[in-house]
Amino acid sequence: MKIFDLTNPATLSDNGKALAEKVQSKQSVIGIIGLGYVGLPIGLEYAKKGYPVLGVDVSEEKVNLLNAGTNYNEDLSDEEIADVVAKGHLSATTDFARLTEADVIFIAVPTPFNENKDPDLGFVLSAGRETATILRQGQLVILKSTTFPGTTEDYLVPILEASGLKTGVDYFVAFSPERVDPGNKVYHTGNTPIVVGGVGEESTYLASLVNHAIIDNVYMVTNPKIAELEKLLENIFRSVNIALVNELALLCERMDGINIWEVIEAASTKPFGFMKFTPGPGIGGHCIPIDPYYLSWLARAYDFETRFITLSANTNESMPYHVVTKIIRLIAEQPITLKDAKVLVLGAAFKKNVKDLRHSPAEPIIEHLVDAGVTHIDVSDPWVEEYEAAGRTFPTNFELTPERLGSYHCVVIVTDHDAFDIAHIVAHARHVVDTRNMTRDVATGREKITLLGSSL
Repeated sequence: MKIFDLTNPATLSDNGKALAEKVQSKQSVIGIIGLGYVGLPIGLEYAKKGYPVLGVDVSEEKVNLLNAGTNYNEDLSDEEIADVVAKGHLSATTDFARLTEADVIFIAVPTPFNENKDPDLGFVLSAGRETATILRQGQLVILKSTTFPGTTEDYLVPILEASGLKTGVDYFVAFSPERVDPGNKVYHTGNTPIVVGGVGEESTYLASLVNHAIIDNVYMVTNPKIAELEKLLENIFRSVNIALVNELALLCERMDGINIWEVIEAASTKPFGFMKFTPGPGIGGHCIPIDPYYLSWLARAYDFETRFITLSANTNESMPYHVVTKIIRLIAEQPITLKDAKVLVLGAAFKKNVKDLRHSPAEPIIEHLVDAGVTHIDVSDPWVEEYEAAGRTFPTNFELTPERLGSYHCVVIVTDHDAFDIAHIVAHARHVVDTRNMTRDVATGREKITLLGSSL
């Protein structure tokens, strides 16, 4: 691995030189396939630098909003989106054929898994096929979507070469994983270091040059496989450590006088060799629930079982069941049947202070409650308009009055949004299951609180 250095240019072919000159003079058109959480921030950064940016998405709603200068990503500035659109630096279309105008094409599409938890590359392959129809000499294709090692070279490149063009000669290909953290107010696309691995040294250099136009710290690795596995390592690292504290939380509930949250805070005083992770009701977002299974699937092709990684993923996936067990036990202590009990779920988003609903633990919690016979469920989340789970649509914006809070047999805190008035909630609720330690500073009414990871 080495840091990209603009003062030490690579030996480039004629096609590479032409592209490099366009990039450095800001004449290169930046194309982006997928205008979601990854693609739109990339487009905004290039547009702010004065590059012409053309976004392509299958969603007419997104395209129309963007062309009207309307932002739909809570992590981006409404004013900045409106400004670059008004200046003509950023536009969007549903017509993939227009990507022939682009010199650089970022592919930033979802990579989910199927019902068997095997990778689903459908969106990537579709984007590759569309790109192949317009591919021309001198273009650079950069895959951003999180995936398993080998995707770029073994899946994407053959599709692109069906165009008759040769990778690394006529056009260039690289993988550069996204590093988006929804809700993060410090790190964003423009200031987060990036990793690049190209198919050949020239592709690596050109992709690094393109990324360096908006990001100062660009790290080059030997090939796409290394960059692909690096991304999985980032998220599996988090999955494993979250599983560790989740398992310790379950243990602490059985041991007298121990609160896992206090244990973690105490451990965090060590200035070296420890990184803070906290337990919770489950994991969400795009990456952490999915990435371990991408690697486990690939490992099977090499007669290797990622036991440690798979166990961690299973531990995290078990947490919603554990939370529901706590809720049912609290209901059982009251003179009410499960079918008549009322439960309030606080938080639908997968993390605090965002409206991102992807793989939120609220969904399995609601589904398990319904399976257990609890039908009177409400969901409150100030960040979203409504929430769909267990075949129902839940309105989420309503006032948490004392009377309403008192009507529920259990209130469960799933997402630790700052907007929730925890003291007010505890004061008026009958019972509270706190999965995020939001009640840590509440002095009055602690007898109502059941805290995840605590026997106190």
